[in-house]
Amino acid sequence: MVLGTLAQRAMRRASFLKGYFLGNRGLGAWALALTATVQSGGTFMGFPSLVYSHGWVVAIWISSYMVVPLTAFALIGKRVARFSRRLGAITLPDLLRERFGSPRVGLAASLFILFFLTFNMVAQFKAGALIMKVAWPDTGVFALPRNVPGSLDPAYYLGLGIFAFTVVGYTVIGGFLGAVWTDLLQSLMMFVGVLVLLVFAVSAAGGTEEATRKAVEATGPEYAFAPGYSKDGRLFLPLGLAVSFFLIWSFTGTGQPSSMVRVMASRNTQTMRRSIFLLAFYNFLIYVPLIMICICGRALIPDLPQGKTDEIVPRLALKTTSGVPGGSLIAGLILAAPFGAVMSTVSSYLVVIASGLVRDVYQRFINPVAGERRLRVLSGVVLASVGLIAVLANLRPVDYLQAIIVFSGTGAASTFLMPVVLALYWRRATAAGCMAGMVAGAGTVLLLMIAGWLGPDPLIGQATKFRPYFLLGLDPFPWGLAASLAAGVGVSLATRPPEPARVSDLFER
Repeated sequence: MVLGTLAQRAMRRASFLKGYFLGNRGLGAWALALTATVQSGGTFMGFPSLVYSHGWVVAIWISSYMVVPLTAFALIGKRVARFSRRLGAITLPDLLRERFGSPRVGLAASLFILFFLTFNMVAQFKAGALIMKVAWPDTGVFALPRNVPGSLDPAYYLGLGIFAFTVVGYTVIGGFLGAVWTDLLQSLMMFVGVLVLLVFAVSAAGGTEEATRKAVEATGPEYAFAPGYSKDGRLFLPLGLAVSFFLIWSFTGTGQPSSMVRVMASRNTQTMRRSIFLLAFYNFLIYVPLIMICICGRALIPDLPQGKTDEIVPRLALKTTSGVPGGSLIAGLILAAPFGAVMSTVSSYLVVIASGLVRDVYQRFINPVAGERRLRVLSGVVLASVGLIAVLANLRPVDYLQAIIVFSGTGAASTFLMPVVLALYWRRATAAGCMAGMVAGAGTVLLLMIAGWLGPDPLIGQATKFRPYFLLGLDPFPWGLAASLAAGVGVSLATRPPEPARVSDLFER
């Protein structure tokens, strides 16, 4: 809340929209690297659940996170920043609208953003509530009933309320810059929390080799090998999915609207280059220790039921520090890591969703002459309303946390990555081609998700009903990218070229 208030004061130096939704384009290398991260509730809840359930093979599943900075910053970062400055774009729909001179393209982009980001944000609210629930005291004056019959769980709903009030509150106060500054603090807390838990977990398990031996005894030899352990004979990571997820984690961060907005706010190209190294190193120090931690978790807590594996990191934090002097303080420091990851993701998504509704829908189509005071009030109302919707959606907690996060990320990247690449690098790209690319990418992913939902379980990938149809053994993401590229290029070539005056200023030095 303090950082949000300070951010509100800092952004008064520019116009409301540029300050509230883009932070005056002043992000430095550390702020850009540690706030353009892809850490979220999936990092500390969904991903650890997979490591706990399937074993060491999840290291291959997540390996391409180490090259996310190259794809996110080096592939399109410099051009996104340059185009957004020349066009005066504040949001991704802004950039596409001005690049092609088409309000319809901007509106379509806004609607797709709202659709895919809402899925992910609802899942993040559940993650935040679960962390608070697990950490809530069992004894003393603040103790709450546990294992309540039915769906009413006081600790879960209290956690949901605390999480929603906090993250929506500081985002409403500070806008984009508030989200960035709090993200930076939370990224540092993640780093500290993961390293502290690594020391405690590895020490308690007697080392990773001993932990692996104990985990194999509790499960089977597949826990140490590909394609991973599963109770029902499921192949968690066959070759086709291994290739798919290398592409997914490499490029979904690049194609996320929230990541592109952060790049738009960078100070200069040198800042972006430094951020590549900082973020690659940071991702390595988050994900590799988390794999080791969760392998130790399988040895220390071998019998978590299927529906509770999302809670392995909070439970490990409490278990490994319980007999240590000041253990609850250390546990709180560790638990700040997953809580911070969820908060940073939600604040980013709230800003992107609010900017889409206020800037790209209300100001563009409903009230083009709206003053700053009205836009400021409306932005706060939208942020609070979106947070309330996410809370209501979690009154009955959603299942399949990591599956929902993967769907949201792959769907958004399939929709936007290829149209944005074509817009940035190909003069011949047209508004119709951009629209066709977005529709084809989103449509392909949705159709394969619906086919998987309705079809039989193929016994590969995650054990969840919220699964896609794996065409030729691949995730929908490669098919979505291919369809988006083919549609974008084909329709652009079949339609009238853009006006030379519109593209010459963008593509010439």
